[in-house]
Order: sequence, then C-alpha cells, then structure tokens
Amino acid sequence: MPIDVLVVDDDYMVASVHARFVNRVPGFNVVGAAHSGQEALRLVASLNPQLVLLDIYLPDMNGTAVLQKLREEARDVDVLVITADDDTDTIRKAFRGGVLHYILKPFDEETLRDRLLHYADAVHGPLANRGESDQQGIDRMFGAPQTAGPRTPKSITAQTVTLVKEILQRHPEGLSSAQCAELSGLSRVSARRYLQHLANTGQAAVTLRYATAGRPERLFRPTPLSQ
Repeated sequence: MPIDVLVVDDDYMVASVHARFVNRVPGFNVVGAAHSGQEALRLVASLNPQLVLLDIYLPDMNGTAVLQKLREEARDVDVLVITADDDTDTIRKAFRGGVLHYILKPFDEETLRDRLLHYADAVHGPLANRGESDQQGIDRMFGAPQTAGPRTPKSITAQTVTLVKEILQRHPEGLSSAQCAELSGLSRVSARRYLQHLANTGQAAVTLRYATAGRPERLFRPTPLSQ
C-alpha cells in the first residue's frame, strides 16, 4: 500500500512543487495539502496520512505548535520538517517532538527522495513486519551512522574533480550542470555527477532556481571553505 502524505506549506506554489516531488517517489501518494496550522490539524484528523511534510512558517501558528498538538492528540502520524527556519531552538523543539528529519529550504528533489526512501525502508519496511530486529535494523530506523565511511564512486576521478572544482570557483554566482558541461567539455550527465559529488563532500552548495513553468533548476556554488 502507498504511504499517504500530507503537504503543509503556506505558499501554494511551494506546496505544489513538494507534492510533485513526493508523487514521483515510488510508494508515496500525496492525499492533500494544507496552508495553515489549523488546516493541517483538520486534514490529519480527516485524511489520516502516515506522513506530514511540515513547514515551520505558517500564517496562524508555528509549525512546532502544530507538531506539539499532534503529539498531544496522540495522532499516529510521522512528521518530516521542510522549512527555511534554521534557528537552533526551533530545530531542538522539532527533534524533541520526534520529527524524522529536518530539511532546510532550498533543497533539491534528490534530497527529499533520499529521506522518503529511507523512511519507507526503516519505518514501513522489513522492520515493521516482524516483532524483533537486530541492531543493524534498529540503527537504520533511527538513522545511526554506519561503520563504513563514505566512499568516492569508482566513476569519479581526481583529475576531473579538480577541473570541475576550478570551473565552479570561477563562477561563484552558481552553475547548472548544463553550463558546467559546456565549460568543461564533459557530458551533461557527467557534469552533474561531479557537481553532486562536490556537494556531497561539502565543496559545493546547491540551490534551486524556480522558473515560471517546469521543474526547478539546480545551481551549484562553491562553499566558502572550498574557495
């Protein structure tokens, strides 16, 4: 059965974008969208989603207040926060409220996809279908770090990483994968893979540029430490 999701964001366009992201992930289905805290509480009660994507900045009440109300009402629903609020106190409140994850805007579709697939595997996967589990399964559910550190993919070469990094540093305003491909002579797919590798290793930051139509474009910028 698909995992039903309620999207909560005060911005109608952003909520629509997030809903499209979710619906493209196998096994997930958006059942509704709320644009205020009170509407979110009503829709949780009427639609019974398994997962809520919750914004913090809402017009009538703070997202952490929505989270607290859900816990007080003992709603059987999981919450993943998606917000531009990077305040430490807010993050602590969300953590203590039992959120699955805290994603800062802007973010790319792959980030949300990874969090949703982890959620599906950990909470609704094999662990949910048996009465007990080993430590590895429990660690996966709670997001504990694995013993093995991140590995550089075999398709990534140090020489090309240096080339793409130098191009990125010459364009602090940001580059798309298509622009990087044109400047480096790489294919668009390869350019995107190397840019994503730099992002994954903290050498680049990713932002989204929304157009009037279609999917938002990902822009890669050098991080201060990599310059």
